[in-house]
Amino acid sequence: MTEETPGFSESDEPDVPSGATPDDAEPKAAPSPDKGEGAAPAGDAAASAGAASSVQNVGLTAQLDQVRMALGERTADLQRLQAEYQNYRRRVERDRVTVKEIAVAGLLAELLPVLDDIGRAREHGELVGGFKSVAESLEMVAAKMGLQQFGKEGEPFDPTIHEALMHSYAPDVTETTCVAILQPGYRIGERTIRPARVAVAEPQPGAQPAKGESSKGGESAAADDKESGGPDEG
Repeated sequence: MTEETPGFSESDEPDVPSGATPDDAEPKAAPSPDKGEGAAPAGDAAASAGAASSVQNVGLTAQLDQVRMALGERTADLQRLQAEYQNYRRRVERDRVTVKEIAVAGLLAELLPVLDDIGRAREHGELVGGFKSVAESLEMVAAKMGLQQFGKEGEPFDPTIHEALMHSYAPDVTETTCVAILQPGYRIGERTIRPARVAVAEPQPGAQPAKGESSKGGESAAADDKESGGPDEG
């Protein structure tokens, strides 16, 4: 009598072809992909990435050149504006100084008759007491504002700063000379407010020929010495 194993029957056994070994009954693993087939696509991807990187670098270089060009233009514009601003400041400062000088000159020009009266009073010895203090204070204020007096006896006549009111001849002058200051001149810096009014003297008409004759006489004596061989040598 044959015993049957409970829960197991012959129908549950896997079908094995006749003549096959037990190893044939095991399932076979899927074949692995060939490594050589994936190498070519990987190289193409690397080449494509390198080309894309190169194109990107070219684009960045072009953008950098544009930025540098724009920066150079803006720098040139800034330098030009700075130069124009400096010129504007110098022009404004020059105009300011000029306007100030004109205003001060106009004010002091109105005070010149008063200063002339003070000068005449000083010459006649009438500048005394409180009037002297007031006069000196006024002259000090005018000097602080840049007023300068000029014109002295004995200086050569200069038509740019002198005005000749009297004319004469004198034997002791060699050029047109101011022999008397009738009214002093005044200036502020290089600006003449009023020329000095003077009396001038010129050399006498006969003085120059006499000087020329003296010169000719000296030349004749030198010529005689030259003809005679000059002075004796020791």
